[in-house]
Amino acid sequence: MDSGGVDAVRQVFGLALRQLRTQAGLSLRALDRASHYDYSRLSRVENGEHLIDPAYVPAIDAAVGAGGLLVFLRSLAQDEPGPGPMTLPNAGLRVHDGNSVMLELRTPDGRMVRVSLSRREFTQLLAGGALRAVLPAGIGDLDQAERVSTVLQEPRRVDPQVLDYFTTLLAEHFTADKMLGPRQLLGPVHAQIDVLDGLRRHARPGTAEPLLRLLAQYAEFAGWLHQDTGDATAAMYWSDRATEWAQAVGDYQMVAYLLVRKSNIALLDDDATAVVELAVAASRVPGPVSPKLVALASQQETRGWAMRGDAHRFRANIDTAGELLRRHPDDVDQTAPVYLHHYDLGTLEEQSASGYRACGQAETAVAILERKIAQMPTHLHRDQGHQLAKLANTVLGTAQPDPERAAALGLGCLPAARATGSARIAKELRTLDATLCSRWANLPATAEFHQALAA
Repeated sequence: MDSGGVDAVRQVFGLALRQLRTQAGLSLRALDRASHYDYSRLSRVENGEHLIDPAYVPAIDAAVGAGGLLVFLRSLAQDEPGPGPMTLPNAGLRVHDGNSVMLELRTPDGRMVRVSLSRREFTQLLAGGALRAVLPAGIGDLDQAERVSTVLQEPRRVDPQVLDYFTTLLAEHFTADKMLGPRQLLGPVHAQIDVLDGLRRHARPGTAEPLLRLLAQYAEFAGWLHQDTGDATAAMYWSDRATEWAQAVGDYQMVAYLLVRKSNIALLDDDATAVVELAVAASRVPGPVSPKLVALASQQETRGWAMRGDAHRFRANIDTAGELLRRHPDDVDQTAPVYLHHYDLGTLEEQSASGYRACGQAETAVAILERKIAQMPTHLHRDQGHQLAKLANTVLGTAQPDPERAAALGLGCLPAARATGSARIAKELRTLDATLCSRWANLPATAEFHQALAA
């Protein structure tokens, strides 16, 4: 981070420390005794004259009851801001009299710490990257921050540009999910749903349709993130909330899409009947529905038939979905769910691999997965980890299984599984471990993978 950014972090840290120390009822000398850090230096820290060594921050954080907030703020001045999984999704800002900005930071126990900055200091923080984990993602300048802030302070005045901001943010979350997985995104997404729902509550009846449409999309995405953590109950809850909001505005395309999503959630319980019936129900929803959504419903139905081992119906539905996508490659409107804008023949082929594997056609599935993995950008860590984990299990289902390759592929997936929190990767790896231990228990590669997974 450049010197301007470090200066701004030093200022924010000092102001936050003073506020927390005052709330805790501690003098500088009392904090000195509690944290074993000289009170004269603490005074300089609070005045923004000194940036404390990171090694001393945990003790000071504990002494004032910051719950990790000071540790987090200090980390923003490091070369790579942010301490990993911690974020501040409930942070906000208020802009006063055109000259000052009030950052509102919440400690994990819900207390508010307010830090006042000049516009110049705020801009330095923003430019230096120090605010990327504090403010909502996508805030690019003070004018945009001020616009969002004004709407949050006066929720009865919903600015269309602010809704555009949250729409863009959702698309960015969709992209980030392929890299980061659910662990990093759930907190911010829930916080943004709270903001949008607060705006909805204050909207005049009859004017909330744009908010409800956007809330439905956010809730659907929250359901997906919970599904990827393996929490079917939370996934279904948020899918139901999304359905309610979509029905309220007559967005039947979203209603149909959510039936496909619920079909997908049923995979967590290995409920093949629900997978098929919910997917079929999606194609029966009244109202205009994109051909791409019909194709997606047909593809989802194939997963249920594959689970039941019905290779004929699996293949028939794959062909139906493929024909629809060939005839309507771009037939989707701007208000459609984000996923539909990215759904194409390549995605259909990738998703069909699991069905081929379940139907006993592992060689076909291996060829598909190898091709897709070779084409996938390496920065898509979650998606790459999932595909590699599926390939590891699939090579064991071929006529000539290769357990050593499968174990090596499994080992390569472990970092992605741990970093992203994806239950889909974890489930594939547990299946791989069980198969290796059952059929190739004496293989050194089996022991190596089993021990690494257990660790």
